[in-house]
Amino acid sequence: MDAAHCHLEGNADAVEFCPHEPYANLLAASTYTLQEGDLPSRSGSVYLFDVEHSRLNLLHKVDTTGVFDIRWSRGGDGGRNLALAQADADGCLRVYKVDDTEDKGYSLREVAGEKISSSMCLYLDWDRSSTSIVVGLSDGSASVVSFTDSDLQTVQEWKGHDFEVWTASFDLNNPSLVYTGSDDCKFSCWDIRDSPGDNRVFQNSKAHTMGVCCISPSPSDPYSVFTGSYDETLRVWDMRSVSRPVNEVSVSLGGGVWRIKHHPSLSGVVLAACMHNGFAVVKVGGGEGEVMESYNKHESLAYGADWYKGNDQKRSLVATCSFYDKLLRLWTPETDLSL
Repeated sequence: MDAAHCHLEGNADAVEFCPHEPYANLLAASTYTLQEGDLPSRSGSVYLFDVEHSRLNLLHKVDTTGVFDIRWSRGGDGGRNLALAQADADGCLRVYKVDDTEDKGYSLREVAGEKISSSMCLYLDWDRSSTSIVVGLSDGSASVVSFTDSDLQTVQEWKGHDFEVWTASFDLNNPSLVYTGSDDCKFSCWDIRDSPGDNRVFQNSKAHTMGVCCISPSPSDPYSVFTGSYDETLRVWDMRSVSRPVNEVSVSLGGGVWRIKHHPSLSGVVLAACMHNGFAVVKVGGGEGEVMESYNKHESLAYGADWYKGNDQKRSLVATCSFYDKLLRLWTPETDLSL
């Protein structure tokens, strides 16, 4: 069921609901627009919306360079250290805090920014303590950056892939492990305690027949990791033997699986952005996976997707965005996801 929609000024590529009360009604969205010509440039913006009453009320917009990814910090401290990180085309990692003033309401304020690479920053993920950020880079490298208050410091960088690292994620239970996925079709894991380039835990180069776009560890199952690929398949991996993961479930989604987001309260239910084939709600369990619902009301590449994470759940409210039509939508799945 559609709730609201709006068009952004640039090509929409990421949406993220804030996971912390009392800020759960905040939705961030980002854009990336390539201006071609003799001197090509990449521009973008980060938007902050209020979704109270399932509407899109624009609170603030920050104009910046082209943004590839945004992510709210994980720390469950009542939002006292709430932060939004941005990975961009200039090779910069930026962190914003949310200001709240009586006259202006909520707004984003940049508190840290660091050029961490001459390559583009494509993807980012926070560790569980929200003190470290891992970034996937366009030259095949990954970086781990520490964040304290207003300071960003690169503590590790290694070249683990031959092409773009489209995704990089911390293991949710062991902060020393980082997963990476790349255009070279490889799904890898690294021990970052010391020289991660020399401490590869595993590398699978056979399962994905095209580039690996996203890696999403399950928040409810410590031994389950989901991956998405340009080969249009969502895969679930059994990580009980971390050096030899087993691909236990594969679900064809009919489009490149660019993002996978876990439902905040229903184990095994995920939202997938499927590029040329819209969005899908998928349920995985018992060694099987099925598409519960497809959503095809966007008219361009399906890139950004996320679940509302507030305590009231708003009937599993979803935000999605698509690229060239610059469209941001709020909607609610019509299927009973608890079945």
